[in-house]
This record gives sequence, structure tokens and C-alpha cells, in this order.
Amino acid sequence: MDADVVQAVNNLTSRWARELPSGGNTVVSGLGLWPLLALLATAADEPGRGELAEAAGVEAGLGAAKAVELMESVDRSDDLHAALGVWVHEQLKLSESFDSVVPAALTGTLTGDLAGDKAKLDAWAAEHTDNLIREMPLEVTADLAVVLASALSLRTTWEQEFTEQVRQLHEGPWAGRAWHWLERTDRDLGTVRRCEGLTVVTVQGDADVDVLLGIGAADARQADVLTGLLAASSAAEGMSGAELVELGEPGDDVAPGVRIGQTTSPAPDVKLSLPSFSVEVEHDLLELRGVFGLAAVTSPPPRSGGHFSAISPDPLVVGQAKQTVLARFFATGFEAAAVTAMGLMRTSMPTQQARRLEVSLNRPFGFVAVHRSSRLPVVAGWIAEPTEPAV
Repeated sequence: MDADVVQAVNNLTSRWARELPSGGNTVVSGLGLWPLLALLATAADEPGRGELAEAAGVEAGLGAAKAVELMESVDRSDDLHAALGVWVHEQLKLSESFDSVVPAALTGTLTGDLAGDKAKLDAWAAEHTDNLIREMPLEVTADLAVVLASALSLRTTWEQEFTEQVRQLHEGPWAGRAWHWLERTDRDLGTVRRCEGLTVVTVQGDADVDVLLGIGAADARQADVLTGLLAASSAAEGMSGAELVELGEPGDDVAPGVRIGQTTSPAPDVKLSLPSFSVEVEHDLLELRGVFGLAAVTSPPPRSGGHFSAISPDPLVVGQAKQTVLARFFATGFEAAAVTAMGLMRTSMPTQQARRLEVSLNRPFGFVAVHRSSRLPVVAGWIAEPTEPAV
């Protein structure tokens, strides 16, 4: 997998994480969004082309190819499935360069039958997320000309399962309430790292996906923990669990969320406990259009044409951009899915002023009614003065 693209996806996800509202459960997929931004960068004209390329962290001319390459690479994973799709309205005139931007294998057709088109898009979302997400997060409208979408699904089983019980906490912000709690003991101290400002725990899946958990200090900002965790996911740095266990005595806190305890095992181990969770969110990406490089291509196109001449000579704007994403962490494994979609909408061309004839029958005039095909006059008459007085 292209290391530069992986870093670009990480950077995009980090910028998004910094903009997320705090105080509630949430989940995002920068991986789901990145291919669409990269593809649009190749298809767009300036200034949108530069904005999209910068947001995706990719050379504009290479964006579409890199997007396809990334999703194909992800789809080869044991635990991951990935797909790209593009649907074009059958009445939209396409540019000669369209096939060089969008591979034919990705392209489907919108017919203008709103119910039929919606069913088709929903079926694609369900198929490519193993029914975890069953609807495309777009409104299918009469002016919808192009849909670009990505789908991701992840299902993994833990290499070592957790036990689950209903447990009431006695300390911390969740104290006093009962939760479904997961717990396990792991002999591998290497699953725990203390990085700058947070603790990172790796929960290994049984194939090729792991889940990293991160916790900061009690007063840590959500954005700092998320961006720190993303940074830790790409670099095996920090103090190891083997080093942490030697830092103190039983009862000492040695990292955020980490306290030295005691075990009857012959060697040190890791006891991990956390609540099970299930989160599903829909994001309106246009609320952060500046972060995603969508400012120019969501504005009215220039008078000389549209934003996406590589797709169509007709003027198009990004009118919708949304993501539905979910994540579930439970005793036996983890599953997640995301469907990200953008809708390019038709926009009318700027009107031009032209000459016209202004006719005013403001004095006596005649009239005649004729049979259209034979020109046979049916009635004829004359109006010497208006017959309907003013009210």
C-alpha cells in the first residue's frame, strides 16, 4: 500500500478529528472520504482542483488513479472490504476525458426514476457493507446528475476474547451507573504503550486488523487524544508496557488510565477493561467544506462553464456530501462500516440578455379563430374598446 497515501488519509482524518464537536459519541472514516476527494481533484477545474488536491494531500492529476489503487489494495485485506462507485445520469453529456478520470468498471447509470435510482444506490451500499449500512446517505432528486460513493466494511474476531458482565462503576465520570463491561487478561505487555499525553492499547484481531484504544489525562481534550492516537497508529513510539510495569509500586499511576496492580501469574501481564460500545453517526460533510477542499466546487460555477469539465461540459456543483459510519466493539470482535457519498447537481447556465418584441394592443384590434390544420376561420371579430370594466 502506498505509504504517502496512507499518510495523506491519516492527515485528513486528523484534521477532521480536530473539528468534531466534543461531548458525545462519534465516529468518522477519513478512509471513506479520501478517495472521493482525490477523484474529484482529478476531475475538477481551478480553483476547486487545487483546493481538493491540497485537502487530499495528492497531486491532482494522480488523484483518481491513487483513489482506485487504494481501494483495490484495501479490498485485498482479509478483514476489510472496499468499493468505489460512480453513477451518471443517462441524459448528462459526458466529456471526452471522462473515461480517463473514471474507470468504466466503476460507472453505473441514473435514469431519473427517483424511486428506482434510490433503490439501486441503497442496494449498492448494503451489498458493499455486508448489510451494516442499508441506505446511501444522499437524497435522490431530479437535479442529481452524478453520484460518487465509497463503501467500507470491517469485521474482525479478537485473537483473545473478552468476558462480558454488567458492572457498576464506583469512580470516574461514569460512576453510579451499570454498563456492559468487557474484561480480559493478556500476557503480552507490548500491547500497551505510553505516548506523549496518552496511553495506547492494541487489541489484536485474528487476521490483519487491530483496534487501537487511546486514553488521555482526565482533562485531555477530545481532539488531542484522537489526533495523538492517529499519530501513534503510524509510529511504534513511546514507552513500552515492559518499561511501565517497572516504574512504580502497586497502586501507583504510571500512565493515563494505567495503574500498577498485582497478579498471581508467574510473569507480569495486562488486565484490560472497557465498556462495549456501538456508535452510528451521519455526517454532513458540507458543514466542514473548507476542511475538505469543497469550498469552490460547492459555489456557483463561473460564467464560462462548470467546475468539472473532465466529467461534463454541463455546469455541475457538489450539492450534497455525506457519510454514514458505524463502529461496534464487543466481547468477541469488532465491526465497522462507512458509506460516503457526494452528489454533483446540475446548475443552470447564466442567462444572457437578448432583444425582444414588446407588443401592446392598446387601441381597437381585430381577432379571428381558425381551424389549425385547414386554416378554416371559425369566428372573427373586432374589439373597439375593452368589455371588462376595471373593478
